[in-house]
Amino acid sequence: MDDKVLRKLFLGFIHIHILHHAKEHPIYGLWMLEELKEHGYSISAGTLYPILHTMETDGLLIREDKNIDGKIRKYYTTTAKGESVLEEARKKAYELFKEIKE
Repeated sequence: MDDKVLRKLFLGFIHIHILHHAKEHPIYGLWMLEELKEHGYSISAGTLYPILHTMETDGLLIREDKNIDGKIRKYYTTTAKGESVLEEARKKAYELFKEIKE
């Protein structure tokens, strides 16, 4: 299958992963890249960081900058809107899974 088609499909899954983990605890980019890699998603920082920024702009995540060893690390947590979107995505994903499982 065309990698470009799969990439577009998986971007939605990546958004759901981000919301899920940012609800559990504050996340930062490098941690999220490693977490996604464990689930078989191979994306670059150049792909992830714009996603995080867009999700923040859309009101799904809130960012807190922390000084870690002299460097600013951006931590993201879900907002109430992000939690609502995550809940709806979970419902839709569950319905889809029930329909397509073999």
